[in-house]
Amino acid sequence: MKPYRRATNKHLGELLVERGVIDKEQIKMAIAYQKEKGGLFGEVLVELKFATEEDIAQALTAQYGFPYLPLSNYEIDHEVIKTVPEHVCRQFCLIPIDKIGKSLSLAMADPLNVQAAEDVELITGCTVQAFVGTASDIKECINKYYKK
Repeated sequence: MKPYRRATNKHLGELLVERGVIDKEQIKMAIAYQKEKGGLFGEVLVELKFATEEDIAQALTAQYGFPYLPLSNYEIDHEVIKTVPEHVCRQFCLIPIDKIGKSLSLAMADPLNVQAAEDVELITGCTVQAFVGTASDIKECINKYYKK
């Protein structure tokens, strides 16, 4: 997997301020909360209800150039689902969405998680292409496609 290069040098908070999603005071509050409780900055903003998952996904798209893929109306082929075990999808909050040859497309809540992408590449023998998805969309898809 290729290392990620930022499409912009702006931080997630800056992008969200520019978009009118949050203000500078909310950034300070979120940073303080993150220092105390831990977690990813985007997740903290959602937990504090300062931003939605979609806001974070779209900002990640702007920040790193990952395409955003809303999964609510997306149908995934069951053969594609079989390529990645359910426990891996749940562990890393990702889901395979398409496979062409040796290229596997994943929707990931955290597309910067290189370990997750490398694990999937090892398991599948495919090269991973990451898309941004919201955690709730991905979990919903995992429950839908991996149901017993």
